[in-house]
Amino acid sequence: MINDIEKLDLKDIKEVYYNLSYDELFEHEVKNNEGKVSSNGTFMVDTGIFTGRSPKDKYFVKQDPSEKYIAWGKINQPISKELFEKLLQKAKNQLSGKNIYIQDAFCGSSDASKRSIRFVTEVAWQAHFVKNMFIRPSQSDLATFHPEFVVYNACKCVNENCKKDGLHSDVFVIFNIEENIAVIGGTWYGGEMKKGIFSMMNYWLPLEGKLSMHCSANVGKDGDTALFFGLSGTGKTTLSTDPNRALIGDDEHGWDDEGVFNFEGGCYAKCINLDPKSEPEIYAAIKRNALLENVVYDENGVVDYSDDSKTENTRVSYPIEHIANRKEDLKAGHPKNIVFLTADAFGILPPVAKLTKEQAMYYFLSGYTAKVAGTERGITEPVATFSACFGEAFLPHHPTVYARLLGEKIDKYGVNVYLVNTGWSGGEYGVGKRMSIKATRSCINAILDGSIKNCEFESFDKFNLAIPKELAGVETKLLNPINAWEDKAKYKEIKNNLAKMFVKNFQRYEDVAEGVEFAKAGPEL
Repeated sequence: MINDIEKLDLKDIKEVYYNLSYDELFEHEVKNNEGKVSSNGTFMVDTGIFTGRSPKDKYFVKQDPSEKYIAWGKINQPISKELFEKLLQKAKNQLSGKNIYIQDAFCGSSDASKRSIRFVTEVAWQAHFVKNMFIRPSQSDLATFHPEFVVYNACKCVNENCKKDGLHSDVFVIFNIEENIAVIGGTWYGGEMKKGIFSMMNYWLPLEGKLSMHCSANVGKDGDTALFFGLSGTGKTTLSTDPNRALIGDDEHGWDDEGVFNFEGGCYAKCINLDPKSEPEIYAAIKRNALLENVVYDENGVVDYSDDSKTENTRVSYPIEHIANRKEDLKAGHPKNIVFLTADAFGILPPVAKLTKEQAMYYFLSGYTAKVAGTERGITEPVATFSACFGEAFLPHHPTVYARLLGEKIDKYGVNVYLVNTGWSGGEYGVGKRMSIKATRSCINAILDGSIKNCEFESFDKFNLAIPKELAGVETKLLNPINAWEDKAKYKEIKNNLAKMFVKNFQRYEDVAEGVEFAKAGPEL
């Protein structure tokens, strides 16, 4: 029995495929000709012209009371209730008169904080995707399941009146907070559903004094929880996958009064250049019940993970059960250590630094990494990237709301916070060398086993960070980056420039009093 189905307001539905098993979904995917089966039995789909999210097509309905809490701007764009109703009706018309797939799931492994979500789609693989990514209810859960939020995924319809409506394109991803509805049109990309619910958790939880986080998490045998924040390419997934520690989750978590908990019941890993030697856990997880997106394969279904001709953003979603070394209940106690990962391609930041609470809030808000740009006239220069709270695209509230919550929890639970640079040393990109995985692992191990606290620290000037003078497993000259540079004058010049970038970026948070306060923990010019 499906509870509350009449509330979906869909007309003349043919068959309702409700919470199908993995085997049933596989049969439907094959029968509907929605993709191909790989040589090892994994189903493979193409998501069409959209191989990533469409951030410029994401909107929130502007209405009371939620409009008071949302930080409106480029990320959280307003849409009128009237236009939402029109596009919701368009989506309902698309889904009416069809066979539909309904997948009910939980977001959040904490009983005190989870939300029950219903996904409605006419595509079997999209039901498969959310079955992978969210927490799968038991049969007894389903008997009493009443959705608190509904996602209508009408990927096959577009808004042909988008110009007249004043919207960015014919694609739309809209959230109505008061009505607890999201509607998707025009994009087939599965990640819109995953990140859409993440955005909603980022709205709901802070209003309850709980922190929502874009991070990975693991826990040691003694119950010591660690969080790893970092933008793409910094090592968030790699460093949290540890044979000696159980994985709680690789991407989205909450922190409530009970501790840390995974929002998801699966993983969504990048596949480009996936190599069984360097990432054996992810490679082994790609099997029946996993779902590959936009990969290139030959006539025998053998995947070429190095081929990016469709997109750099090739992906696989799989249930977390495919990872052997995981925390079964997807939650653990309050964190003992938090690590902010950055891949500094300027070669300025130290391999590891201990942060005060105030600095933790500052570097959390900064969300810094430096990526390597493309070549222009033979010169490759790093480009600084700042993303608030390491997940700016998914934050409905002002970023300082999340930073304040982080500071309160660091205080309350006595958490240690560290900045770890997985980027370059001895010079910027093109001159210096990438920090070795061995050196980074030594920093992480010293944080996790607590031995870093026995180090003698010195001050890293201009940024005022505490850095160890010696650390087992890390070459001493690397610990204070200037010692690894031949051209000391160049180092000081680039260091000053990087400090200026931090200060300039942080000015955007100084539109509120808390931002002005938090800015004091940043670099001194």
